Amino acid sequence: MTNCREFRLKERPTGAPTPATFELVETPLPTPGEGEVLCRTLWLSLDPYMRGRISAAKGYTRSVEPGETMVGECVGEVTESRHPRFRAGDIVVGGGGWRSHFALPGEALRKIDPKAAPISTALGILGMPGFTAWVGLMEIAVPRAGETVVMGAATGAVGAVAGQLAKLEGCRVIGVAGGPDKCRYAVEELGFDICLDRHAPDLETKLAAACPDGIDVYLELVGGPVTAAVLPLLNDHARIPVIGGIAHYNATELPPGPDRTPQLMRQILVKRLKLEGMIITDHGARRPVFEARVGALLRSGRLHYKEDVVEGLERAPEAFVGMLEGRNFGKLLVKVAA
Repeated sequence: MTNCREFRLKERPTGAPTPATFELVETPLPTPGEGEVLCRTLWLSLDPYMRGRISAAKGYTRSVEPGETMVGECVGEVTESRHPRFRAGDIVVGGGGWRSHFALPGEALRKIDPKAAPISTALGILGMPGFTAWVGLMEIAVPRAGETVVMGAATGAVGAVAGQLAKLEGCRVIGVAGGPDKCRYAVEELGFDICLDRHAPDLETKLAAACPDGIDVYLELVGGPVTAAVLPLLNDHARIPVIGGIAHYNATELPPGPDRTPQLMRQILVKRLKLEGMIITDHGARRPVFEARVGALLRSGRLHYKEDVVEGLERAPEAFVGMLEGRNFGKLLVKVAA
């Protein structure tokens, strides 16, 4: 009898999580109920939003409680179906969590075609990160040819897609990434005009030199020093989709220093800035448009992607901690099974 292995939240972290924050347990294989589908997990996506899900702070969705299975999106293979739309052997995407097997209602699963693209892309460029990039850039920021777009986390799962889409719209794209290898990849493979190393000294001066005409669009993904360098350079009517702020996810208190809220609010007023928070689950109705347009760009070779793959479910906690420290290079995935 095959058992299910799963990671549960052992304790809420104070500050940065560690692998000991999670506990690997073995449970009986789930039994699908009426209308449910049992799947064997093939790929697990690790994403920055998961840090918020293990916090007790109120967010846009319920936190994972200690003792509960960690949440996460998976690609799985159907092994048993009690839903008329699925059968054994189908490849699906759904919120299976950090598990080797999962059972979900058929309505919570999306069937994918393994012949259309590698199935792992359903968790990256054709999945939630790519969808987030597309909505944030194309539907909220609405870039125009000739504008300057700045992308923090330029080689991450969201930033890499958004930056490439901005280039296809005729924009000048400036990336910020962690280290020379990532910066080189952003320019040579993704087509960014310039990419600056956030670890190098004097980011503010270098960003100002790279953006002599100011900044029209900034996707807020990271916060911290990158955002501090961007804010003085924003042009009138600049657009800032606020998607994340990974630099602050492990913070236990507000950063020291003067309160800059009045300065920020004055910039918003005087420059007529547009800041809009974005949670991708609010935009589900736009997924078919995204899949059609970005899927076509991917199949034509006009969009590129990079995956950072770790082998084995047991390595998920270590990989997750590393992602929050910026150690991944590309979309972080766990290959759970062949």
